[in-house]
Amino acid sequence: MAVTLRALQTVVPPTVLVQEQVRDIFAAQPGLSRLAQRLVTASFNLSGIDTRHTVIEELTLDSEAADPQFFDAATQRLLVPGTRVRNELYIEQATTLFVEAGRRALAACPGVVAADITHVVTVSCTGFYAPGPDYMLVRELGLAPSTQRYHLGFMGCYASMPALRTAKQFVQADPNAVVLVVSAELCSLHLRTSSDPDTIVASSLFSDGAAAGIVSSRPPVAGENALDLDHFETVITPVGEGDMAWKIGDEGFEMILSSYVPHIIDEHIESALAPLFGRDESLTRALAAEVVAEAGALAEQAQEQQQAQDGGAASGQVLTMPTPASPLSTAIAHWAIHPGGRSILDKTEAKLGLTEAQLLPSREVLRTNGNMSSATILFVMKEILDGAATADGDRVCAMAFGPGLTVESGLMTVRRG
Repeated sequence: MAVTLRALQTVVPPTVLVQEQVRDIFAAQPGLSRLAQRLVTASFNLSGIDTRHTVIEELTLDSEAADPQFFDAATQRLLVPGTRVRNELYIEQATTLFVEAGRRALAACPGVVAADITHVVTVSCTGFYAPGPDYMLVRELGLAPSTQRYHLGFMGCYASMPALRTAKQFVQADPNAVVLVVSAELCSLHLRTSSDPDTIVASSLFSDGAAAGIVSSRPPVAGENALDLDHFETVITPVGEGDMAWKIGDEGFEMILSSYVPHIIDEHIESALAPLFGRDESLTRALAAEVVAEAGALAEQAQEQQQAQDGGAASGQVLTMPTPASPLSTAIAHWAIHPGGRSILDKTEAKLGLTEAQLLPSREVLRTNGNMSSATILFVMKEILDGAATADGDRVCAMAFGPGLTVESGLMTVRRG
């Protein structure tokens, strides 16, 4: 029985942050050391981000808020609200995003109505309240009072992957189950000025957004784009527990995101993917065939190279051997990599031998939306599904990274109804 993710939809708040403007504001804050000012400029310039979105309407230069709590546009000073103020805004604005994303997913899923939803799985790590977003979705979308509700909280950027895995398990246990999965993150609530390098990096990356989809055994209809959820895997790397973390402080949530994270991913991404690929016999065979073909191509190219060099030695001509595509880049057409930052994408592309085109969806989401924590990977999946080059039967590998350091991965298959 195929379990399919359908009607993947995304939502961002209307207030847009232009990266260059935000950079200049953060760099001009009082109390920053000269080194911190240089780190702000470098982090923002090298982020790969052009624009981000925020639920904080006053975070703009033209704000006319009478009693600003986060940003005083008149003095261009970032303010320091307490955790309670930040969380109160989360309750208001996260509810709006959760409900809007869920409503869009229902409207975009042919043959599924509110009464069909049997389970709700919500995801967020940027705020808390009870009754929570799972309850609000049932009430605001008119779902049945008996709808089973589950919330994955405070897991970080990878949490939408276990949410999809959980939804798949519900459907496998009951083929009639229809699961609404919604992630909403308001990371901008916790951005702050600081001379701490981890805080500066976080301030240059994080933003707000929401995404939702419907998981069931019902096949997509004609013209619909969907993903079969084939396999999932979880791996904790041997190192990195202190390099990516998320804690609650008196002045909001405090992110630890060290510059060592891309190196950890570079060192352990292959071993993290191995158990996932081992679950899929067809992919294992395809990879084995690609390795054999690559070895033959290399031997043939080496022979041609040697013959060409022998023939051109007299003229001093220097020839280079072309680099063949990696087995992974040919066996798996699309890669949904969580864009935790540009350096993470760079390391992943180089380590796995992927093409620039295969990382384009992740880079484009990062460029236009920044890092929206757990919602981001769903944005990347939608970017792949909407791509003109995506075809029925294409394989997709999705990966997200989070506190621990935890690597959540999944194999999927594109379905064009």
